[in-house]
Amino acid sequence: MSAQHSYPVPPQPAQHLDKPGLEADMQQKPEFLATDYAGSGKLAGMTALITGGDSGIGRAVAVLYAREGADIAIVYLNEDQDAEDTKRYVEAEGQACLLLRGDVRDPAFCRDAADQTNQRFGGIDILVNNAAYQQHEEKLADLTEERFDLTMKTNVYGYFHMAKATLPYLKRGSAIINTGSVTGLQGSEHLLDYSTTKGAIHAFTKSLASNLMDQGIRVNAVAPGPVWTPLNPADAPPDKVAQFGADTDMKRPAQPQELSPAYVFLAAPCCSSYISGIVLPITGSVGG
Repeated sequence: MSAQHSYPVPPQPAQHLDKPGLEADMQQKPEFLATDYAGSGKLAGMTALITGGDSGIGRAVAVLYAREGADIAIVYLNEDQDAEDTKRYVEAEGQACLLLRGDVRDPAFCRDAADQTNQRFGGIDILVNNAAYQQHEEKLADLTEERFDLTMKTNVYGYFHMAKATLPYLKRGSAIINTGSVTGLQGSEHLLDYSTTKGAIHAFTKSLASNLMDQGIRVNAVAPGPVWTPLNPADAPPDKVAQFGADTDMKRPAQPQELSPAYVFLAAPCCSSYISGIVLPITGSVGG
């Protein structure tokens, strides 16, 4: 965005959303259109499959990928309104969008999503693993095994399932981009299970990059700090939502459009053909 762009600062609306949270219901809408970003065909003729692409970071990435010339497949859980909105934004960029409703914890669904994407577009060039589950818990004693399992199965198994499912359709020059988190770099007192999964995603990224190097498939991760998406109003108490991002050096949360250009960079062979196995922190703070 231009240097003149002014981003919202806390306090945000002290709003709570029922899980999984709809972007359409947020009182303060996330900024994702990146109107100052001009596409230049970096992804022309490519196809990207994006999990959690209905809202937040995933929506912003879908819009910029389409602006760069890629067709888009969106995997989402059950947020039909958000998914349809994202499809309209992708189509407004002149590209096709396929919506795939299902749960990334289910390996059969992931295989079907990859198959449908391949059938529709004739291949897959980019996988963005972005779907996530997050729920604050103050005390370890209150964190149940069922909740820990849900977070792990969504955030780690989901990435594993999608990577395996898309691998038959990826080719030399393809890219996998995983969404990590600053919590996976630093830990988080009240996001014990979530931060554990994000640390695992960072290790998975580096390991998978080595594993797929001989096939010419690059694997990288982006580790965002606080980003204004439905994930947090659907999780944190309203008073915490109001001050979300205030503890960063920039004193505010990121907007999704501040993250999406990094996903373009890591997807486009013209930008990052010699980069694999990195975890890129975009945290709003010096030192990550």
